[in-house]
Amino acid sequence: METQQQTKAESIKSVIDAMKSNRPLRAEEICRDYLDLKPGCTDHIRLLGHALMKQNRLAEAEDRFRFALKIKPDFPQLHEDLGSVLAMQRRFEEAIPCLEQAIRLEPRLPLAHKKLGQALAAVGRGEEADDAFEEYFEREPDKGLLVEGAELMKAGRFEEAAEIFQNALRQNPDNVDAMRYLAVAWWQNQEKHDDAEALLRRATELAPDFTAAWQNLGGVLITQGKHVDAIDCFRKATKLEPKNPAAWGGLGNACGLAGYADRSAAAYARCVELDPESPGMQMGYAHVLKTLGDQEAALRAYRAAIRIKPDFGEVYWSMANLKVFKFEKKEVDDMEARLEESGLTESSETHFRFALGKAYEDRQDFDSAWHHYHNGNQLQRTQVYHDPQEMKIRHDEIYEVFSRDFLAEQSGHGYEAPDPILIVGLPRSGSTLVEQILASHSQVEGTAELPQLSKIATSVGRYRADNVRYPVAAKELTQKDWRGYGKQYIEETRRFREEGTPFFTDKLPNNFPQIGFLHLILPNAKVINTRRHPLDSLLGAYKQLFGKGQNWTYDIEDLADYYRCYIEMMNHWHEVLPGKVLDVHYEDTVTDLEGQVRRILDHCGLPFEEACVNYHENPRPVRTASSEQVRQPIYTGALGRWRKYDAHLGFWKEKLADIIEDLPERIRSAG
Repeated sequence: METQQQTKAESIKSVIDAMKSNRPLRAEEICRDYLDLKPGCTDHIRLLGHALMKQNRLAEAEDRFRFALKIKPDFPQLHEDLGSVLAMQRRFEEAIPCLEQAIRLEPRLPLAHKKLGQALAAVGRGEEADDAFEEYFEREPDKGLLVEGAELMKAGRFEEAAEIFQNALRQNPDNVDAMRYLAVAWWQNQEKHDDAEALLRRATELAPDFTAAWQNLGGVLITQGKHVDAIDCFRKATKLEPKNPAAWGGLGNACGLAGYADRSAAAYARCVELDPESPGMQMGYAHVLKTLGDQEAALRAYRAAIRIKPDFGEVYWSMANLKVFKFEKKEVDDMEARLEESGLTESSETHFRFALGKAYEDRQDFDSAWHHYHNGNQLQRTQVYHDPQEMKIRHDEIYEVFSRDFLAEQSGHGYEAPDPILIVGLPRSGSTLVEQILASHSQVEGTAELPQLSKIATSVGRYRADNVRYPVAAKELTQKDWRGYGKQYIEETRRFREEGTPFFTDKLPNNFPQIGFLHLILPNAKVINTRRHPLDSLLGAYKQLFGKGQNWTYDIEDLADYYRCYIEMMNHWHEVLPGKVLDVHYEDTVTDLEGQVRRILDHCGLPFEEACVNYHENPRPVRTASSEQVRQPIYTGALGRWRKYDAHLGFWKEKLADIIEDLPERIRSAG
């Protein structure tokens, strides 16, 4: 008898271990093997039901629980299990008496009270649901704290919610629900991201099958720019719950941010298959389809999102952001009507304004287009932070540190890898075109706008007790430091490279202040600066609603100041590092494509290849706003576009008159 009991105990432990490690199929096999020998063991029948539930085989699980109840009709947990599986099938009316019977047989089942409350609420029996929940909270006081904290979070009172979750953790340090809620409170309050990550990692260690914690961890990692790590979290969530659309959507987002467009599209496709009525997921799917160049499918997904949520201004702007797309008259009328509605959020109005700007520009009504662009920018400027004075102070420090003498003294100690080709400049100045040209070369892979260089630079001195930070802290770097930072950049960017080519592009326009730092850590890296007529460049930025960053683009004066700072910085690099940077004017590229292709390739030490002239035939994913434009043969239609808005550009023409005057005549007169 003792041997038989031990055998049963060992079998149950094996089942539980398999379930904890998310192997429900293995748990099912162990249960069935045991039940072949002892078909009346209700413990194993119940565990088999749980393994089937985990695999979403709900009807089979229900059948097992009903069979077990015939053997042991007074087993309260089996009544709870049957109620649970019925509720999972949305058969709430049938679930309620099962859960009530479980509580009659064993009033101390806290989760049965909770499940009963949920089932009663689902069928509209609100007062009875409240009573059930109250009973649940009395039996599980820490659960009541979590509900109170969750309500505070819904109201945006994150600090108060965090205090409540911390109290719950003091009462029970291993409460994984409290860990998750506290992490989410910090994350949504945009603070303590490292602490939030640590809490969620701890929660997933204690509860490896805690799907929500894996999803939240993925979200926190995305916020920190750890996109590849986030992919692992969302992939874990999809394995735990294969029919969880949010998990698939998170995976699609993470893959897209990491540059894996094909994987992103596959994940989003599964997400919208499971939940076609989610406007946010339809929009995310459309974004990646746009990246892959499937404009027709992208428009279907964007319009599906609008059908579900007609006031979704961001989707209208996303359609406008296809650039080569034109709105139908009904869509323009719908947007105008939305602007007349009360209760429209500032974010929605901003998106509608930018979309309407594009719509009226396509109609050649440039005054109306400017009206919407200008109002949209004014709205957006109040939502973002940009201090021009801070930027000027930082640039002055860069000039002072990265002088000609300092660069000469410190040169020759960096990491020798020649792999990176950096493309810098201002957005909407032809950088995507240059990237596409280079990425069409057999020896070059086009990656994305990589943040690694600025992150590494600004990390210099981060932990100094005297609070001296980059760039001043760079004065004290050693020869080994320069080499170490160069190696770090190469290692951190390796995950974005899939093709095995010797060279790759890093097209983050905002890297232009870091060229001196780049030269010292990676002396063999190449740099191309993309330029465009200042008025076209600034107008292009003013018409663009960026997903994040570029906060200087939403105010006419900020734009002029930034452009002047950019020109001064590039003049500095040309002076102290002659020959390091190749300036490529957009106007020259579109009027003499082959000549500019040869210049670019010569600067990068690459042989000429015809594919670079035929860049538009390259099927690679392109994630920037110019994605559709660089899939077309070269065209000159965008030259001198600023002239269409000439009546509104007086401030820029005055503030940048000297810079415009210094341009070659062919650039000034283009278009």
